[in-house]
Amino acid sequence: MALIGYARVSTEDQATFSQLDELKAAGCAVIYEEKASGGSRARPELAKAIAQVKRGDILVVARIDRLARSLSHLLDVIEGLEAVGAHFKSLRDPIDTSTPQGKFALQVLGAAAELERALIRERTKADLNAAKARGRVGGNPGLKRCDPDAIAELSAIRDR
Repeated sequence: MALIGYARVSTEDQATFSQLDELKAAGCAVIYEEKASGGSRARPELAKAIAQVKRGDILVVARIDRLARSLSHLLDVIEGLEAVGAHFKSLRDPIDTSTPQGKFALQVLGAAAELERALIRERTKADLNAAKARGRVGGNPGLKRCDPDAIAELSAIRDR
């Protein structure tokens, strides 16, 4: 039985250090690390981690939201692991799919996380619409003015 770790952050400005520390402390010999949006299912490092998982192995993450951002994606990953006789474990959540209670907790937490993201999207849309009704338009003012300094600054950040 091997513990295979997966750590993910959403942006280049974030770091996986704390996740890596947790996964190493849990005994993960191999850890796949990725900088990609959780909303995207096209994550090459996650695909490599899943491809390496064999019967009896456990795919381990620090938190459930590091693996998937939707319940359907989460369940797809879990079904794929179960198809090869592997399991999933989240260190900070009470989830270990090698137990019936862990499977139940996975489904409940996944559904709650999806609800939370939907509520955040709804509030954000409402706030943007309210600001627009008051004449405020979002975006970077420097980019709107085509300010060369603002463009150069954004380009430098993107190139890191």
